[in-house]
Amino acid sequence: QVELVESGGGLVQPGGSLRLSCAASGSIFSQYAMGWYRQAPGKQRELVATIGSGGSGGYINYADAVKGRFTISRDYAKNTVYLQMNSLKPEDTAVYYCNYQWVWGPGTQVTVSS
Repeated sequence: QVELVESGGGLVQPGGSLRLSCAASGSIFSQYAMGWYRQAPGKQRELVATIGSGGSGGYINYADAVKGRFTISRDYAKNTVYLQMNSLKPEDTAVYYCNYQWVWGPGTQVTVSS
């Protein structure tokens, strides 16, 4: 059984940075992608970034809204995926969720406000 636990959320001023972590436990297979999604109040959950297998180079995909500001990375030995978020904007405020296959973490709140 796979479990995901996010950490690193918080309150930050516009233009600031945060680094989210997602630690996975259980049977994690490196050939499957892991990703970050977010859900703002009153809105649907949306893709932020995904990262595929590192075996043959893998792939990384970003939502247009975060390209150039967010960076996803993955430590296959630690079964952990990270999301470095720079130049944060108020519209980045949301609960951020980690995803692997059909499993979701409980989420971590990110609030960007002055």
